[in-house]
Amino acid sequence: MPKEKYDPPDPRRCYTIMSAEEAANGKKSHWNELEITGRVRSLSSSLWTLTHLTALHINDNNLTRIPPDIAKLPNLVYLNLSSNKLRSLPAELGNMVSLRELLLNNNLLRVLPYELGRLFQLQTLGLKGNPLSQDILNLYQEPDGTRKLLNYMLDNLAVHPEQLPQRPWITLKERDLMSPTAAFTVMCYNVLCDKYATRQLYGYCPSWALNWEYRKKGIMEEITGCDADIISLQEVETEQYYTLFLETLKDRGYDGYFCPKSRAKLVSEQERKHVDGCAIFFKTEKFTLVQKHTVEFNQVAMANSEGSEVMLNRVMTKDNIGVTVLLEVNKNMFASGVKPQERQLLLVANAHMHWDPEYSDVKLIQTMMFLSELKSIAERASGAMTTDSPTSDPSSIPIVLCADLNSLPDSGVVEYLSNGGVAENHKDFKELRYNECLTNFSCNGKNGNSDGSITHSFQLKSAYDSNLMPYTNYTYDFKVETCCSAGLASRQSSCQFSANVEKTKCVSVKIRNAVKITCISLFKSLKKTSCAIILLLPVVFFFVCSASSNILLIT
Repeated sequence: MPKEKYDPPDPRRCYTIMSAEEAANGKKSHWNELEITGRVRSLSSSLWTLTHLTALHINDNNLTRIPPDIAKLPNLVYLNLSSNKLRSLPAELGNMVSLRELLLNNNLLRVLPYELGRLFQLQTLGLKGNPLSQDILNLYQEPDGTRKLLNYMLDNLAVHPEQLPQRPWITLKERDLMSPTAAFTVMCYNVLCDKYATRQLYGYCPSWALNWEYRKKGIMEEITGCDADIISLQEVETEQYYTLFLETLKDRGYDGYFCPKSRAKLVSEQERKHVDGCAIFFKTEKFTLVQKHTVEFNQVAMANSEGSEVMLNRVMTKDNIGVTVLLEVNKNMFASGVKPQERQLLLVANAHMHWDPEYSDVKLIQTMMFLSELKSIAERASGAMTTDSPTSDPSSIPIVLCADLNSLPDSGVVEYLSNGGVAENHKDFKELRYNECLTNFSCNGKNGNSDGSITHSFQLKSAYDSNLMPYTNYTYDFKVETCCSAGLASRQSSCQFSANVEKTKCVSVKIRNAVKITCISLFKSLKKTSCAIILLLPVVFFFVCSASSNILLIT
């Protein structure tokens, strides 16, 4: 897992005592290190209130035990317990995940708590001069012994993962039974491709919890347990799509469409099996497939580059894709007794935007390209209908868009989707010269008056109320609060996470009325790391779609 640069404490550290005059003048003291010495036998409980400490030196004393309350110092990166008389260590040391250096030299330790394996950021572990077992010492003395020992302890740590609670539906508004409506559920799920589930990225997870053979069971249980009518998946490995997802879901009445990322065309057949992509599944008893499409962002970028070097060098080089399926809603879906007079189409789309935070311009342009392509697909679909049909208007075809945006709530991507456009000089473009080619994706076109903005033709509205979903994503070193609002309904679940317990809610949305609505969330695959286990949680949405509604869902 990526680590921030660590500078160990200066061994020549010194201190200065503030004078009475300085104190009287209001000078603030600043100290984040503490040294306790003098053959100390016990530690005061007031020590654990100094939560600002980053380094604690309590070596060369007569301590025989360290209380579990030491874990109340969450900011410690350096802890020196060497040259004491310690015979055991508290398991709570494993919760001090900020530690980079833990020195335990010259004590009386015979065993180590396996919870130390949770210290995934630890770079230095001092164990010399302890009567530890030979197996532990042999592992510790190998090249990169600290990391190997910690991995061994984490992999062998006994864990008892809690059963996730059932997530109840919360209905905020009932459907109108007097109009033709079809109710269906949608799941959006980034399943985390096997090749991305590495110890380098998820150092706090044991290897068995990252193993695909273990994870795929939980993933399929979650998918089949939710029993959604439409399932949109990101990071699906090509081989796993055919051997696991499609095979399992076909037996449950689904059909599907999948396309790997564009790089699949450039690699060998063996390597192609491990290229990930996007998939859409739908229940055949409720929907009939009419069309399917793949949107390759690099191809769209090349066709609309207008000679822009940054478009060619930054956007075209990324192989992200989107997939869409045009479905016909079967008549038996309209259970209210009021049937639509004409056939009802539904356009379902799924995409995975570029991941790198340094490429905010690429994420934004990929989103623009995808909405532009969706508009074209909807126009062609409506044009194929009879001229006297209500669906001859592309805006009458409902759209459900599920995507991993890899974006923050204050990003240009969310601004573009929620406000209907974004300024040409938005900070996410990084002052790069995209102006000429961006007009190709604006609903105003090259000759339209957009007042310096790139716009889209969809009227979008957030489906999440901030009170329902305070967090959208959790990993150890990333946490962000959402700014999305206007949720219509929810299905909630609280999940505990490692480190300082965080709560996250999985939300479902119920949408109705003949209006254009977009549900926006930034729900990337959740990592449940309680007991150091990674578990991905999908987002499930419940829709009530009237015959003339236009729904867009981004997850």
